[in-house]
Amino acid sequence: MEKTFYNIFKTFFKVGTLLLGGGYVILPLLQSELVDKRDWVDNEELCEYYALGQSVPGVIAVNMSAFVGYKLMGFWGAVAAMLGIVAPSFLAIVIIAKMLDEIVGLKFIQSIFWGVGIGVLMLIFLAVKEMWMKSIVDKYTSWVFFFVFILSACCKVSPGILIVAAIFLGIFRESKRRVEAAKVAEISEDDES
Repeated sequence: MEKTFYNIFKTFFKVGTLLLGGGYVILPLLQSELVDKRDWVDNEELCEYYALGQSVPGVIAVNMSAFVGYKLMGFWGAVAAMLGIVAPSFLAIVIIAKMLDEIVGLKFIQSIFWGVGIGVLMLIFLAVKEMWMKSIVDKYTSWVFFFVFILSACCKVSPGILIVAAIFLGIFRESKRRVEAAKVAEISEDDES
């Protein structure tokens, strides 16, 4: 599909209509629409946009759509993507707001919400699986995950502190890897001389 403002808006509008349950659900939906069907971005880029979307203030889905839209068509692509992702929710709120009290009490609607909850759980599982496959790639990342999980689940350490600590661990690992690569390159240059 051609990358036009209308197509970007339409694609993100479609994702926005299915986006129930928050930002964690967006990853498998965008993967299906942007990677599998349209080939606009690849899986690695999408996971990076997801991580960035969580790192900046605001709604994950809107942040992520802005990053993808900007990659596709610059500033106006970001605007089209953000409008597309928020339009279904905005329209639903406007339409349902007056009828909300009457609708929520209906057994049929409660059954729908129960079914949606099951679907959201599945989408969150798929998002976690995708992030797991891209993030936990060796023993080092496995240990970082293990310690962050223990500190979060058992010790109730603030997620903000854990994110900052993980950032510093990533910077430390990358700088250590670069130093080792420089030493290997220096040794191989000495051997050639």
